[in-house]
Amino acid sequence: MPRFRLVVDRFYPGARDLRATFDARFADPRSTRGDRFAWDWWHVPDQYTLLRTPAWLYFPRRQYVAFHRALVAWGRRTLGCWDVSPPWLSCYVEGCQQHLHSDVPHGPWAFVYSLTPPGRPRFTGGETLLLRPEVLSYWPTFPDRPDRELGGLVDRIPSRFDRLVVFDPRFPHGVTRVAGTQDPREGRLVVHGWFTEPRPFVTGALRPRAVEGPLDEAVGRLGEAVAGRALHGVLSLRLTIDARGRPQAAALADTLVDLAAPERRPLDVSRRALALARAARFPRARGRTEVTLPLLFR
Repeated sequence: MPRFRLVVDRFYPGARDLRATFDARFADPRSTRGDRFAWDWWHVPDQYTLLRTPAWLYFPRRQYVAFHRALVAWGRRTLGCWDVSPPWLSCYVEGCQQHLHSDVPHGPWAFVYSLTPPGRPRFTGGETLLLRPEVLSYWPTFPDRPDRELGGLVDRIPSRFDRLVVFDPRFPHGVTRVAGTQDPREGRLVVHGWFTEPRPFVTGALRPRAVEGPLDEAVGRLGEAVAGRALHGVLSLRLTIDARGRPQAAALADTLVDLAAPERRPLDVSRRALALARAARFPRARGRTEVTLPLLFR
């Protein structure tokens, strides 16, 4: 996966059911049904302008829980994060936008899941805006970059139906201004929040206590190897341990930055972590075990 962002299209099979709930509530603009009055007009001058409501309260419980479980399962499998923050449902119509900001310390990954109407949008804007990594280490790349206009400084990710966008929230990000519609059924509609609680978890034949000792030793040796370095970010590993106690290891997600040399990716750290994980020895078991091991550097 890309280091600081991931885009997954056709993410959730129940996307049309979620969308149908929203459309039904706005189908009759003259209706006074109570669930139409769930929205907060959130306006912070020069920063945020949008409609928002807690997603877990907006959708029927069974409908929301199914989506929540799918999102959490994806975060555990892909990022090594155990849970998600209580997400928001936000709607963007004419004039809505978010200016650049960062979300530290809400969670190591932010997500934006789009329920924007399928097909060609009836509005302009509404893209997720991400400052490019090279802009944050600007001077080393400045002489060789011919494109110094906005398109060369930011990435724009369109809000497409059933698209999940996941990114490192340390990066300045925002939402481009929406124009062209005042109808909420035609605007940008997204569920958004953060993947949280990166922590080790174990599935399979071995119990968690059986893997603690070897993992603690490997992590301790890694800590000694990088002591004194100004590292920041998350490195998540997946260990697959066979019945003989011998592991294979791979990196799931890596957002490590060396604050003393941010223009250079600290690949030696991830290589060292993988080597130590592969060298660990675990007890024998009756089958395979998977260990997800997120390592936080602050």
